[in-house]
Amino acid sequence: MTNEELLPTTRRTLIHRLATAQAEGRAPSLVGAVVRGGELVWTGSRTSVDGHAPDENVQYRIGSITKTFTAVLVMRLRDEGLLDLSDPLEKHLPGTGVGEITIADLLSHRGGLAAETPGPWWERTPASLRPELRDVLGEEPFKHPVGRRFHYSNPGYTLLGSLVEAVRGEPWEDVLRREVLEPLGMHRTSRQPMAPHADGWAVHPWADALLPEPAEDLGLMAPAGQLWSTAADLARFAVFLMQGDDRVLSAESVHEMKTPAAVADSGDEDQTYGFGVIVVSGGGRTFAGHSGSLPGFLASLWTCEEEDVAAVVLANCTSGPAVSAVAAELLLAVAEAEPRIPEPWRPLPEVDQDLLELTGAWYWGTSAQVLRLAPGGVVQLGPLAGGGRASRFRPNGDGTWTGLDGYYAGELLRAVRRPDGSVSHLDLGSFVFTREPYDPEAPVPGGVDPEGWRGLS
Repeated sequence: MTNEELLPTTRRTLIHRLATAQAEGRAPSLVGAVVRGGELVWTGSRTSVDGHAPDENVQYRIGSITKTFTAVLVMRLRDEGLLDLSDPLEKHLPGTGVGEITIADLLSHRGGLAAETPGPWWERTPASLRPELRDVLGEEPFKHPVGRRFHYSNPGYTLLGSLVEAVRGEPWEDVLRREVLEPLGMHRTSRQPMAPHADGWAVHPWADALLPEPAEDLGLMAPAGQLWSTAADLARFAVFLMQGDDRVLSAESVHEMKTPAAVADSGDEDQTYGFGVIVVSGGGRTFAGHSGSLPGFLASLWTCEEEDVAAVVLANCTSGPAVSAVAAELLLAVAEAEPRIPEPWRPLPEVDQDLLELTGAWYWGTSAQVLRLAPGGVVQLGPLAGGGRASRFRPNGDGTWTGLDGYYAGELLRAVRRPDGSVSHLDLGSFVFTREPYDPEAPVPGGVDPEGWRGLS
């Protein structure tokens, strides 16, 4: 699909929402960007200083959006076979005192670690106060049993950054630049600010007055929130989070990052956390991204694959505008005013006749299921009508398929054939799917009553 410029009415809606957020949130400046179809299609900004409106290339601190970048680096190590997400931290980063935590638990904030470091607030004090990991973790690093619940942890991502350094043998920021920023063309994203950049401000809660915020280097805590970036660079990162990029991370691994691994501590099951990514579901849409804040700055990035739209909002104030809500509203404004035009339907380039034979109705007990073909040899199995267990399966090249999502993720699907080559049934994780409900000719678990179906007399 050719990506057309947004309609004037849509553009006015976007700038109106951004202007309202800046005015009502009393932000010194606010910049936003929207991506559609893999391209930056809109940017806008509002400022309190006439003639000095920031553009999409002005740097702001992005706070905890940094965590998503750190998670990408860890996933790259996994994909290279240098570690497994089920590995305990101790295997690759010994001597921390919390080495029983798995890498997956750290990525999804299920490690049980404290939310913050001991001592003075780390975001507003010099990194020299925390020169070693033991200073980041403190004497009592655990607040919950490992793996038991979601508890957002900044020190947990410091450990992941140190893990990257231990495995790669070089500083986190050097690895990040070479493996993520440069391949994605994010040349305006950096550990330290590069001009032009915004200054961070606190806005008095009861008066229109400003106070400059300190811009501390976070030291060991950098992998949790150090980065400076721009709306344009984060738009590029948003495209990566929707599509993947084999130079950085495959689409399959990016999808894994966006798969919920923990329910948010608010108890709201609509908000979950994957690996370095917040996932929010509602209204038939799924939003994936991250928010961030540091003294003087607010940031938010949301993507929506169903709509093929993403939005970024950055502000240079400690509190005020609800940038996460604003970014979601920018995204929805485009999705609703200019709905995505589907790609044309096209037939498969070729059809495997043995695979075609498997399509159509199957029965799990008395539940009617349908198996359909999709491009790339993928098959879809799910209920004929209504809700229930449904999954996609990728081919393994040996006549079997492995579940990609849903209830059957990771499970093996195979077609069992009779001696004459005809298909007897489908076997899926001990479940038997037959062409007829409780087919007496198939090995239905528990058997089938030999008298067959009957009425009630």
